[in-house]
Amino acid sequence: MSLSAKKILKVILPLALGGFLVWYSLSKVSIDTLLQYFKDANYWWIALGLFFGILSHLSRAYRWKFLLEPMGYKPDFGNSTMAVLVAYLVNYAVPRAGEVSRAAVMTNYEDIPFEKGFGTIVAERIADMIMMLCIITITLFVQFDFIYDLLTKNFNPTKIALILGVVILGFILLRRYVKKAQSGIGLKIKKFIAGLVEGATSIFKMEHKWAFIFHTIFIWVMYVAMFWATIPAIEGLNVPFGGVLIGFIAGGFSIAATNGGIGLYPVAVAGALALFGVPEEPATAFGWIMWTAQTLMIIVFGGLAFLLLPIYNKNK
Repeated sequence: MSLSAKKILKVILPLALGGFLVWYSLSKVSIDTLLQYFKDANYWWIALGLFFGILSHLSRAYRWKFLLEPMGYKPDFGNSTMAVLVAYLVNYAVPRAGEVSRAAVMTNYEDIPFEKGFGTIVAERIADMIMMLCIITITLFVQFDFIYDLLTKNFNPTKIALILGVVILGFILLRRYVKKAQSGIGLKIKKFIAGLVEGATSIFKMEHKWAFIFHTIFIWVMYVAMFWATIPAIEGLNVPFGGVLIGFIAGGFSIAATNGGIGLYPVAVAGALALFGVPEEPATAFGWIMWTAQTLMIIVFGGLAFLLLPIYNKNK
């Protein structure tokens, strides 16, 4: 398969999956029912959620300077913010292309070499991945009894123990293979892991590491707060704290799987909330309201950023 064909598939397949999941979601809850939920929603709570989302984007833009300053660059906060917003907008069109566009914006308007800007974005992604793992770990501790009961009720304990044993054994064998690898995929895995470790530890070597860590935590707290604050928008929707965390994690992975979570986000969130006894109809409606609010925020602010960038920098 040619390189261009692969690129086309990377764009088309997520969109096709998203389209199918939109159809699947609407087969569970009719459009008329969803529209009624949208009509009856409390938009003050939605606005509060979006406010938390905006704070996370501003914090992400400000955090970026802590990675760029050691290399001698002091980007304008306005340009950093608009670059972040443009990146989110581009990701809705082409998954994971936003990072490239973000670095390109800073190259164009701040004269930061593309490879250096992109390198800092990769370091950011490592920090964000660590935060997601921390949230997953916290969720496992907070909801351990619930998750354990869920697994034992739906799966045979012997099978679970067998699967865990196979996973642990596979991990041990993979570790030994990667450790000895001198070429091929083993070497690629070794370099990837080494890069993750180097990127993660480099955070602790930067001059303003505690400020960087604070903003990283703040960004993810705001993400969770955005999800939590939107729940009361649907009257009578009661979700426990564990459900908020699991719903947030499910939604987060869905965004990575399709273009901005189109189609998949409502299905994933509804499935997560259903584990806590939330009825399918309001759970699906909440997923659609949450996804629509996020998407409109990115389209509006990302579009404005795209238009304002040349105007903002016209005197440079």
